[in-house]
Amino acid sequence: MTKTVRILGTHGVPAAYGGFETAAENIALFLVRRGWRVVVYCQAEGSGPTTEDTWRGIERVHIPVSLHGWKGTSKFDLISIRHACRHRDLCLTFGYNTAVFNLLQRLHGIPNVINMDGIEWSRARWGWAKQAILYVNERIGCYVGNHLIADHPEIEKYLLTRAPQRKITTLTYGADPVPDAPLAPVLALGLQPGGYLTLIARPIPENSILEMVTGFSAKPRGKKLVVLGNFDASLDPYHAQVLAAAGPEVQFVGAIYDPAIVKALRFHGLAYAHGHTVGGTNPSLVEAMAASNPVIAHDNAYNRWVARDAALYFKDAAGFSACVGELLASPARLTELRTASAARFLQEFTWDHVAGQYEDLLLKFLPAPRALPSTEVNK
Repeated sequence: MTKTVRILGTHGVPAAYGGFETAAENIALFLVRRGWRVVVYCQAEGSGPTTEDTWRGIERVHIPVSLHGWKGTSKFDLISIRHACRHRDLCLTFGYNTAVFNLLQRLHGIPNVINMDGIEWSRARWGWAKQAILYVNERIGCYVGNHLIADHPEIEKYLLTRAPQRKITTLTYGADPVPDAPLAPVLALGLQPGGYLTLIARPIPENSILEMVTGFSAKPRGKKLVVLGNFDASLDPYHAQVLAAAGPEVQFVGAIYDPAIVKALRFHGLAYAHGHTVGGTNPSLVEAMAASNPVIAHDNAYNRWVARDAALYFKDAAGFSACVGELLASPARLTELRTASAARFLQEFTWDHVAGQYEDLLLKFLPAPRALPSTEVNK
């Protein structure tokens, strides 16, 4: 009997949005290579009937939704779950934002493994109304999911306040190794290999961008800090603070979504600056380590578990300034951190390792083969 899993909760494959889509794509492709039948639900714009096709061995169910934003995503999730409930196949759901709809799988006796993401409801940027909705759905997801995936040991500790240990497994995020990258995208931005540090993060306070820009700008470095992301001082006071704090060696290059360009920037950069303070295993940090980047990371339990001895750690702008100074003063320290970064990545964060752990978990929840009616057996 063919092993089947239906993947829900993402925008679909190929990945074009973020971490969950990248995870879904890599896990799905791994499972297909391992002989699984994989069905991925894909959100499409507009209206019309549901359509199906195949991409690289993955069966795709395209569901058009005319609504935008969270309303459109919620409608897509509901339609996807209702479609999945027509079958008895194992479900792998990324995210709990609409976990109330996962009650349908529970009522139909369909096994559902849920990746619970980070402590999403606690993020101030959502506002109190969306925080409340996320909080309620998190509690529902912990109840209705047959098993919960945490992407970091600290997230597992948190989920233990919501569900028993037997119901939780930590499976991290992965990345592809970056052994080489073209130089042209770096030169096109006026940069030189080894002449800059990269900073890639959503421009919000919880990602410590102001502290890193302020610390870097505290003194001349002879290097650049290249910041990816859209900053508009006229629309966002935090953006205005970051731009005002930036010295002449800070270069804002805008949002870059082309993975090849981002990989090239990481690969040819001197180091990676990571200021995330919340969440679990952060994709951007893992992808930097995949490029063997030395890391300067905000000092918290999330980043320390991921990077371990591959990073220097800071708490504030002064601490970030000191870390930059240490790296620039010691080529030997840079080499040491680069080696540690590559080793830690290969130990824990390759997609083959991560997807293999997903397969081991999913095998435990495959539904038993359905017995055919006697009339079918005797045919």
